[in-house]
Amino acid sequence: MTEPTRVHETLARHQLADGFPMVLDLARSHGSYLHDARSGEDFLDFFTCFASWPVGYSHPGLAEPEFVEELTLAAANNPANSDLYTAQMADFVEAFATRVTPVEYPHHFWVAGGALAVENALKAAFDWKAHKLGVDAVADGNSLVVMHFREAFHGRSGYTLSLTNTDPTKVELFPKFDWPRISNPKLEFDRQGGLLGDPEADEARAVAEMEAAFERYGGRVAAIIIEPLQGEGGDNHFRAEFLATLRRLADAHEALLIFDEVQTGFYGSGEAWLWQTKGVAPDLVAFGKKSQVCGFYSNGRIDEVEQNVFRRSSRINSTWGGNLVDMVRSRRFIEIIEAEGLAENVTRRGMQLVEGLRELAADRDQVSNVRGVGSLVAFTLESTGQRDQVLDDLRERRLLALACGERTIRFRMPLVVSEDEVRLALERIAACVPSGIGA
Repeated sequence: MTEPTRVHETLARHQLADGFPMVLDLARSHGSYLHDARSGEDFLDFFTCFASWPVGYSHPGLAEPEFVEELTLAAANNPANSDLYTAQMADFVEAFATRVTPVEYPHHFWVAGGALAVENALKAAFDWKAHKLGVDAVADGNSLVVMHFREAFHGRSGYTLSLTNTDPTKVELFPKFDWPRISNPKLEFDRQGGLLGDPEADEARAVAEMEAAFERYGGRVAAIIIEPLQGEGGDNHFRAEFLATLRRLADAHEALLIFDEVQTGFYGSGEAWLWQTKGVAPDLVAFGKKSQVCGFYSNGRIDEVEQNVFRRSSRINSTWGGNLVDMVRSRRFIEIIEAEGLAENVTRRGMQLVEGLRELAADRDQVSNVRGVGSLVAFTLESTGQRDQVLDDLRERRLLALACGERTIRFRMPLVVSEDEVRLALERIAACVPSGIGA
C-alpha cells in the first residue's frame, strides 16, 4: 500500500490532486473525527465529504457480521440493477420507499451520481410536458425549457450545466441551453435570527420574472426546479411562502415542481427531506449524497400522462441502476438512523450550533447572517479573503468546513455529532474569528 506521505505525489503523477492536504485513514477515523494518516492528527469533520457521509466513521453498526457478509457479497459482484434484480436490491428499495420516501410518492428511479439524479428528473419532466402539449407539437423537444434560479448548483452534466450558475469555472466554455433564470429571493438573518430586508418584495420581483417567462415561452415550461436550500450558491434559505408560490405557479402553468435535495435530503435537515420542514410538497425530488444511492422520486402527478417514464420502458435508464454496494449500505444507514434517533439528534445539535454562532456574532461585527437547520449551518464574513483565511485557520485548528457563495462558511455535520463536539467546534471557530478582526 502507498505510504501516506507519498499519496499526493503518486496521485499528482496521473491526475489533478488539488484536494485537502490530509490523507484519510479509513481504519483510524472514528465518529465525527477524520484521522489524517500523514500527520497522525484527528480533524473534527464538519465537512463530511460534501455532506455525503451521514453516520460518522467506523460506526459499530457497520461492523456487525451479518451486514459485513452482505456488503462483501455485493462488493464481489456488480449486477446491472436496472434489469437484473437481487434480494439485496429489493430489501433496499422496500426500506427506502416505505421508511424514507413519503407515501404520496410511489415512483422511484435509481442512478449513480447526484447530477444524473437531477438530469433524469428533468427528462421525466420533459417527457411529461411533451405529452401534455402533444408530441407532434413539440417535435424533438428542443422548444421545452426549465425555469431555475440564480446562485443554483444542480450539477455538471449535460442538462444541469444549463442550470448551474455559481462558480463560472464549472460551466464556462461548455455548450448550454438558454433557459429562463430567475432571481433568487434568499433570506438574510439578523443576530437574533429575525429576517432582514423586505423578503416579500424580493419574492414579488422573482414572481414577476417568472410570470414574464411563462408568457415568453408560451406554455413550454416543463418544470420549475429549485434547491429548497441552495448549498454551493451561498447556503441560501427561502421562506416557505415562496416555495408555496412556486407550487401555485407550477399548477397554474402545468409544469412540474422539482426540488433538488441532493445535498439537503436524507435527514440532513433533521427531517427525511428538507421540504417537509417547509410544508410544501413538490412533484419530483432528486436525491443523493447521504443516501449513497442517487435518483429521484415522484408523486402521482406524473401519471396524468399514461405513457410516462415510469411506464414506458427505456425512457430513462442506466446500466447499473445505482450500485448494489451503495444500496446495501444505504439500507443499513436507514436502520441506524432510526434505531439511534439520529434525525432528532442532529435537529438539536443544529440548533445548538446556530445559537452558539449567533452568540459569537454578537461581539464580532464581521460575522453575520447565521442560519441553518439540522446538519446544514452557515455564517457569512465580510470578504472572500477573510472567509478563506478563516477556513485555513479552522483547518489549522483541526476543524473541517466548506466555502460557499462569495463570503460564506458552511458546516455539514454528521448526524451522530454530539453536544460536546458542537461545543468544541464553537470554541475553535471563536479562536479563528477573534474580536476586532473586521474592525
